Amino acid sequence: MGNVDIVVGIPSFNNRDTIGFVAEVAACGIKSTGLSGLIVNADGKSSDGTADAFMKSKTEDVPKMSYSYIGPSGKGTAMKSVMEVSQMLNAKVVVFLDSDLRSVKPWWIERLAVPILEEKASYVAPLYLRHKYDGTITNTICYPLTSALYGIKIRQPIGGDFGLSAEIIQKILEKPADIWKSNVARFGIDIFMTTTALNESERGVFQAALGAKVHDLKDPAKHLEGMFMQVVDTLFRLMITYEERWKQVFDINEAQIYGESPQENIAKMTIDENLLQKRAKHMVFETAERLEKYLPKELIEKVLQQGVISCEEWASVVFNSALVFKHQPSEQIIKNLIGFYFARVAGFVEETAGLSSEEAESVVDQQVDTFLNMKRRFVERW
Repeated sequence: MGNVDIVVGIPSFNNRDTIGFVAEVAACGIKSTGLSGLIVNADGKSSDGTADAFMKSKTEDVPKMSYSYIGPSGKGTAMKSVMEVSQMLNAKVVVFLDSDLRSVKPWWIERLAVPILEEKASYVAPLYLRHKYDGTITNTICYPLTSALYGIKIRQPIGGDFGLSAEIIQKILEKPADIWKSNVARFGIDIFMTTTALNESERGVFQAALGAKVHDLKDPAKHLEGMFMQVVDTLFRLMITYEERWKQVFDINEAQIYGESPQENIAKMTIDENLLQKRAKHMVFETAERLEKYLPKELIEKVLQQGVISCEEWASVVFNSALVFKHQPSEQIIKNLIGFYFARVAGFVEETAGLSSEEAESVVDQQVDTFLNMKRRFVERW
């Protein structure tokens, strides 16, 4: 196959029901740009016929390929393989789309690719309208901590749908090979790419207004422990990598937004607040002895009694944990955080009970200010 302008990568694992739709929309999106393109499915040995569903999708005259990637199982390994394909084809831009998307539109391709093609950005992160309880790992830690650390507000740093320039792909693939044996090979990939772009890209980071995101929704207390571990482990390791950069940053600017967000309905979802509180109490109780070595006793007691914490309390737990992790990078430190994460999400549910998703956004934004204010004291301790 000859060179192409754009590669659309769709990493997958057992996404038979949705991947055909994503591929067909991607093909329309590529055609609307007038560019030459290829759609690539990097599959994790799905058992449900995902690859067949992808190859049977009607992508007209836009070529596509599907393969089972080689290496550790995980989203990061899949995405790395797509980046390698894009380099072989000298692609100018790679657009990644999640394989469980139900809301993707052809114009998403243009939104995620054009700032790169016009040489205005090296990396484009998504900007969605989401339900206030969707994206709890983003809302509680990735968005506020990443914004406070690096001084640029990226609302969805682990959104799943991204545009990458050839320049940032080169920088990612030049990283030490050991990185691909870490959680970057799994769900740590998105925060790794975004943080690399924030710190190393030549043209900086844009956000693409994509409207509502509809995908497979997950209740944090039931489904997100593993993802939390992988994302936060990666986040904390990146803090060590880029410490000389973030220690100098005390102002925040919003990354430029490309496009207007259409008015769309946000998918309804519920969250099991009682289960969050119950699991928070249980997990903190199990690790209380270890936690007392680096967290205030009264904060531990509060979770044990109430199962909720405020944003200020959560930010202090995150910064204290990051500091301990710096000196002793262990999975246990991240595991110890999960109970507090559940307690913070439960607290957020209480704080936003009477608010619409749009109104709740101001509470999410206040968390960025809280993290930034706490960072000033944290830098001295680091």
